Amino acid sequence: MEKSRIFVSACLLGHAVRYDGRSKSFSHPLIKRWMEEGRIVTLCPEMAAGLPVPRPPAEIEPGADAAGVLGGEGRVFENSGGDVTAAFVAGADMAGVLADREGCRYALLTDGSPSCGSRHVHAGRFDGQRIAGEGVVAARLKAAGISVFPESEIEELAVLIALEETRALSDPD
Repeated sequence: MEKSRIFVSACLLGHAVRYDGRSKSFSHPLIKRWMEEGRIVTLCPEMAAGLPVPRPPAEIEPGADAAGVLGGEGRVFENSGGDVTAAFVAGADMAGVLADREGCRYALLTDGSPSCGSRHVHAGRFDGQRIAGEGVVAARLKAAGISVFPESEIEELAVLIALEETRALSDPD
C-alpha cells in the first residue's frame, strides 16, 4: 500500500517564505518521519503565485471569507492597500493542482495565514485581531476533499492517517 501524501506549508518546513521574510519552522518528530517516508509535498502558494519575499502583510477584507475570495466576492488586501486577490487565488489554484497531482489526501497548513489558515485568520483590519475562518488555500483544498489541519493539530492528523491506512490494509477493496 502506498503511504498517504501530505501537503505542508513551506514555511513550516523552515523555508523563509513568509511575508516578513521568515519561516515558521515547526519542529516535530512526525514531520521528520513523514519526510523520511517521502510523504510530504510542499509549496508556498503566495511565492508560487509570484509574490515577493518580503512582502507587505495581507488579510482577507472584513466581512469576506475565503470562499468569497475564491468565488470573486471577496478580496485580499495588503496593509498598504494593494489588492493581491488574484495572486492569492492563483496560489490556491496552484496548491490544489499540486496536491491533486501528488495524490495528497491531507494538508498541514500554517494557521492564521490568509492563504493557509485552517482554523483562524486575521480580521482584515491589520490590528492583530484573529477570527474563526480559513485562508484561500485551505478552502481550495477542502473543496477538493483534502482533510486540512493546522500545525497545532499534527497529532490528530497522524491518528487519522494511521486509522485510514489501517482500514485500507484490512479492506483492500
